[in-house]
Amino acid sequence: MPASYAHVLRLPHARTTFAAALLGRLSYGIVPLSLMLAVTRTSGSYTVAGAVMALFSATSVFLSPARAALIDRHGPRRALVPMTAAYAGLLGLLTAVVWRPGAAPPLVVGAVAAAAGACTPPLGPAMRAVWGRIAPDPELLRRAYSLDAVAEELLFVTGPLLVGLVVALAPPAVGIAVGAVLITAGAAGFVLSPVVRSVRPERAGAKEHEGRGRVLRAVRRPVLAALGVGLALGAVDLLVVAFAEGHGSGGGGAAWPLAALSAGSAVGGLLNGAVSWRTSAGVRLPLLTAGLGLAVLLASLATGLGTLTAVMAAAGFFVAPALTTAYLLADAAAPADARVRAGAWVNTAVNAGSTAGTAGAGVLAGLLPTGWCLAVTGAATLLVAGTVARGATRRGDAPRPVGDGVPVAKTS
Repeated sequence: MPASYAHVLRLPHARTTFAAALLGRLSYGIVPLSLMLAVTRTSGSYTVAGAVMALFSATSVFLSPARAALIDRHGPRRALVPMTAAYAGLLGLLTAVVWRPGAAPPLVVGAVAAAAGACTPPLGPAMRAVWGRIAPDPELLRRAYSLDAVAEELLFVTGPLLVGLVVALAPPAVGIAVGAVLITAGAAGFVLSPVVRSVRPERAGAKEHEGRGRVLRAVRRPVLAALGVGLALGAVDLLVVAFAEGHGSGGGGAAWPLAALSAGSAVGGLLNGAVSWRTSAGVRLPLLTAGLGLAVLLASLATGLGTLTAVMAAAGFFVAPALTTAYLLADAAAPADARVRAGAWVNTAVNAGSTAGTAGAGVLAGLLPTGWCLAVTGAATLLVAGTVARGATRRGDAPRPVGDGVPVAKTS
């Protein structure tokens, strides 16, 4: 009988471990917006709020592989507990310094935000590494990763909605405190799971100073693909708003195409996990990235919000499958002592690409019509897909496939 999502959730410890990880990861959908609103309210300056958010995001995203390395080296229990305690404590301090105007100068707020970002527990990469232990069968593992990707997509939709509810009833700083409670409860449930307790640190196969280059060489194709996906998403977020305003719908009109993008990603992710693919994950990855690029390129021809919404739904159809496949390939290609780091590098690439895409789109939007900006974004994503496809032909670059081409997770 073919594996299904129900089979995945019936695996021993799957439901409780996954639910705990999702509870903690919901914090990531709540804290950034709450912080932005709280700093804007207390400082009265969008410049200060933007600077604080940049510090928080930069340390959170770019130090993610370093934090993941601690989990690989010491195991999730020994690394996540102090990391979560530090992060929750700093979020509590951040709540205090942005609670009311004048509670702390902007430099102090920025320093605390940067410190909090630096301690963000990488629950997503840690959960994906644990899926390999829960679901060692390649069919089940692929479905587990697809389920994980879709659930994460929904968390980042739900988080801002919850922030809206909090702000309607209390100061936005309360949202930061809620994030601290969620990450504490989620991480505690995660590390107490029997399957997580059984994880032991792998013995490193290379000298410490060689570790970073070794992992990056192993996962360069999925990391590059994730960078391309992030680039497209970051640019599209800004360009859809510009398109809506240019067509007289105001910024609020952008909600429909962006919602269609998220919905398409969720549907695509579920279908990707449900299909028994005959082609290998290494072959699918550049094709999925190229599909996203083509859809964004097609969006450049949209004549109205209705057309753009339909095209964005089609573009979203490739997002979760591309990222799921990138995570699978990274997990399979990484050395046994660096599986959490491998996932963290993919996650970092998505966020770095998104930041670069937004910045680049902002520059382009001041020089070119929105349609041309979308065309440039689609072409850039196709270029990344072509590079990933060329990399697949290099000897030693692809992971060892099993079954339908989805790699078997390392469980040692």
